[in-house]
Amino acid sequence: MKMWMKPLGSVLIAGSLLVGGAALPSSFGLGQAQAAEVVAMNVINVTGKGEVKVTPDVAYLYIGVQSNAATATDAQKKTAAAMNKLSKLLKTDWKVANKDVETDQFYVSPNYTYSEKDGQKVKDYTATHTLKVTYRDLDKIGQLLDAASEAGANQIQNISFAAENPDQYEEEAIAKAMTSAQKKAAAVAKAAGRTLGAATSISLDNADAPIVYAQYEMAKATMDTANSSTSIEPGQITLRTNVTVQYEMK
Repeated sequence: MKMWMKPLGSVLIAGSLLVGGAALPSSFGLGQAQAAEVVAMNVINVTGKGEVKVTPDVAYLYIGVQSNAATATDAQKKTAAAMNKLSKLLKTDWKVANKDVETDQFYVSPNYTYSEKDGQKVKDYTATHTLKVTYRDLDKIGQLLDAASEAGANQIQNISFAAENPDQYEEEAIAKAMTSAQKKAAAVAKAAGRTLGAATSISLDNADAPIVYAQYEMAKATMDTANSSTSIEPGQITLRTNVTVQYEMK
């Protein structure tokens, strides 16, 4: 958490003016706990929220193959053959870089049947291999998925859209969050018959990656009746950050 602190000496002075309308002499002997209470009477703590709508520039596709066979080895071989074909399609035909194709999950599991006579018995085995594909030409996602299906992919588990470099929107989101916090604090001070002073401390939530969390909206697949190809609409993502600010109240 990043912190920007303003010395509280000015706040202590302002707080002391509440007692008798004038600054307290040092001989008055104001204790530390009493001083803290006076300071607390002259600050406002608020939270501001900043939100930026962004058109995504990258998609993460989870594409895989699932095969069944009588033995685990045969199921694995069937899946591997289809995955080799899919991988070649992605890297050769669609020019997806090696670094943008990675295994997300791989497993082989038995399938069972049950009867009162024989109890539980292994029926066959399922081998599943899923790739995470990072793809940036969002207008062609539907065509890529259609080609993957034709190549043998039978598992399309998820499509996620994001801003690949969200840090570029950090300044805008923080500025909006600070404006929100200042408006809230000003309203509180006005309602109390006071005026708003300077910010004495600011903390930025999720300071390491303040807008890393994205809300994925409007991601849907539809069928284009003209050419029977899949159409993917990424819509927009909402990037958010929060600030907590303490202000002087005069």
